[in-house]
Order: sequence, then structure tokens, then C-alpha cells
Amino acid sequence: MVAKIPATVVTGFLGAGKTTLIRHMLDNANGKRIALIINEFGDLGVDGDILKGCGDAACNDDDIMELSNGCICCTVADEFIPTMQKLLERDTPPDHIVIETSGLALPQPLVRAFNWPEISTRVTVDGVVTVVDGKAVVDGQFAANVAAVDAQRAQDDNLDHETPLSELFDDQIACADMIVVNKADLLTEAESAALVTDLRKDSRDGVQVVKATMGALPVDVLLGQGMGAEDDLGSRHEVHHHHHHDDDEDDHHHDHEHEHGHDEFQNFVVNMGEIANPAAFTAKIADVIRTHNILRLKGFAAVAGKPMRLTIQAVGPRVDSYFDRPFAAGEDRGTTLVVIGQAGLDQAAITKALGA
Repeated sequence: MVAKIPATVVTGFLGAGKTTLIRHMLDNANGKRIALIINEFGDLGVDGDILKGCGDAACNDDDIMELSNGCICCTVADEFIPTMQKLLERDTPPDHIVIETSGLALPQPLVRAFNWPEISTRVTVDGVVTVVDGKAVVDGQFAANVAAVDAQRAQDDNLDHETPLSELFDDQIACADMIVVNKADLLTEAESAALVTDLRKDSRDGVQVVKATMGALPVDVLLGQGMGAEDDLGSRHEVHHHHHHDDDEDDHHHDHEHEHGHDEFQNFVVNMGEIANPAAFTAKIADVIRTHNILRLKGFAAVAGKPMRLTIQAVGPRVDSYFDRPFAAGEDRGTTLVVIGQAGLDQAAITKALGA
């Protein structure tokens, strides 16, 4: 079995709410083992302590690794790869790896590092999530405390200190697979709508912008965890919609705070037969994602004439696929995809487009 461990890169300026987002994610991990790699220089000790003090069985101290040198692109070989290898070699490897980077160094070198032979067969890039301080951006300044961001920059010798913050911000938006506008509660409906429109215009085609308050996003939206569990994939969308609150089975899974915002998202399962050509199919998925504003899509496909099962996962425009294991004797050679997005997805049109 070569199921790869997905890794999500969370980026954004100091104060955008990355730590809050990660805290909420850990509090609602529902038993998933999430490992954190923190790369926030300057404020690092504080961030590390906050997360280490999360006092949660889901979050052991040794699940959090700090990269001591801030600029991750300069230390890929020396620090990042060995850190990843340590995580992967554990007796109980994590279900998901989350890498928090400062918004000052670009995520691209980090994303490229996943192709290093030492780790490429065992991890896959889930996506780059850029967290934005909605209020600061609407006020025209990219970060709530620009002085703090500048101080953080000054501490890192590897950075080009000449680049204006606005350019760094543009870069964060340009390389995002998903954009989270945090502190959305501080904006009026009109401000919030205008900001979402601008961010979608400035990002790659197919990147979705989601709004959050206090970093509260469902874990299946943020990480895709829980939307593709194999054992109950088919039945899952019944329980997983948080619409029927009268359903006791649903309620005891989720504490009250966790319910917040779930009705803003929906997911459903698309079942189809074997596919002929993986490259054409993933291209079609990318196309459907762009057309229908899909946040995430993941699942398994049977490819005609191939004994191995194809795993597919997409976040915004980033679609990744690899063969993970042979189909078992008698196992159904079908294709099952879970689609997740903001409420209002056109389920019939998406199902039809994927099966076309």
C-alpha cells in the first residue's frame, strides 16, 4: 500500500490568523493524527508554545517540529527533508502534515521540495492555503500590524527587504490553491463580497476564496480529512451533511462550536465506472473544478486495463493523482469521487460533467 500522506502548506502574514486556524483544526481533528511543521521566525517560540500547549491527545509534543532557520527555501536540504523523513519514519506516521510558513518566503520552493526522491513516494502536496486578514486588506494595509511584519522581516537575513509588502501579498495570492479570508466578521457584507471578488480575480483560475471567523473552518474543507474515508465513502455523505440537526447520530459527533459555518459548505459523492485515460480524466476534473467553483475533490478511480487503483485529489486548480494499490479480488472496479464546495454547488451538472 503506497497511500501518500497529504501535506498542506498554510501561509499568510503574521497576524492573519494562521495559528488560530491551526488551533481550530487540531481541536476538531476527530482523532486524525496531524503533524505540524512550524516555520514562523521571530514569533516562533510563542507560536510553538501555543500549539504545544493545546493539551490534546490528538496533538503530541513530538507531532510539532520547528524548523529553526526561518527561510525555508534556503534550508530545504538541511532541515526540511530530514524533518519530513523523521515524521515519515515513525511507527505511527501522521494522517496529514501541516506546514505553517511565514508569508515572507514564497511557498514554491517548499512545494517543489516534495519532488525530492527521499520523500516524493511517501507524501503529496495537498495544497497551499493562504490566510488573509480580511479587515487589514480592506483597510488597504495587508496586515493588521505592519510594523510587526517588518520587524519579522528584519530578523531574517535571507530575505530581500526591498520588496514592498504589497508584492509579497500578491505572491501569496498567486500561489494559493485556496484562500481563507479570516476575520470576516469584522467586514460588512459589501466589503466582504468586494474583497472575495478581488481575490478571485488576482488568483489563479479555479482558486476558491472562503470566509472564516476566528479561523473556524471545517476540517474536511481545510484538509480534506474525513471526506474520503474509504471504508464508509459511499454512506458518508448521508451523515456528513450538517443539515438535519434533528438527527442524533449527527449531533454527538460535533461540539456546538464546530457546527458553526458547516451549512455554508456541502459535499456529495459521484459514482461512475472505469475511466479510460488518467491524464484526460484529471484534465477534465480540473476543468469541472474551474467551471463549478469546487473547493476540493478526492476519491479513487479504476483505469481500464490497469490492476492498480488511482487515487485522485484536488484542491482548487491543483489536481494530483497516483496509483496507490492493486484492486483486491472481487473488489468493485468503479470510480468514486467526493466533491466539496460552498453551498449552492450544482450537483446534477457536476455529476454529469465528470461522467461525460
